[in-house]
Amino acid sequence: MGKLSHLSEDGKVLMVDVSPKPDSERVAIAKGEVSFPKDAFKELLEEGSPKGDFLACARVAGILAAKKTPELIPLCHPLPISKVELDFSIDQDRCLIEIQAMVKCTGKTGVEMEALTAVSVAALTIYDMCKALSKAIKIQNIRLVYKAGGKSGEIRLEQ
Repeated sequence: MGKLSHLSEDGKVLMVDVSPKPDSERVAIAKGEVSFPKDAFKELLEEGSPKGDFLACARVAGILAAKKTPELIPLCHPLPISKVELDFSIDQDRCLIEIQAMVKCTGKTGVEMEALTAVSVAALTIYDMCKALSKAIKIQNIRLVYKAGGKSGEIRLEQ
């Protein structure tokens, strides 16, 4: 197991010094799910959210969250994000909405936290806009599925 990069030799929390690293194109993809009770999901598909176009709102919230990640996660570096893309897939059989966020930049450190934050805030937005249908909605399985760039190169954790 590797050394934790956010701890100094004497165990103090620190922001990693990325200044010696060369810039490279960075990409990260994260996914997550919002699951619904069957009756609430049926109502959502038939009548929509009581608060309006929940997926459009979740998309904008996820994009904004990616851009604000260093303000939310204390040791994240501010990055020159060049692209944030959120997509939603509706799985009627499992009564869930899958969220996927892709974030790109050219910089000295990766955009995994930005992609994970985008998915998390998009999921929270869906929950907020749909909670009138059910309090049993669940946010689950938020994870990194792909990253590329930097010295670790390409890492595919899911297809």
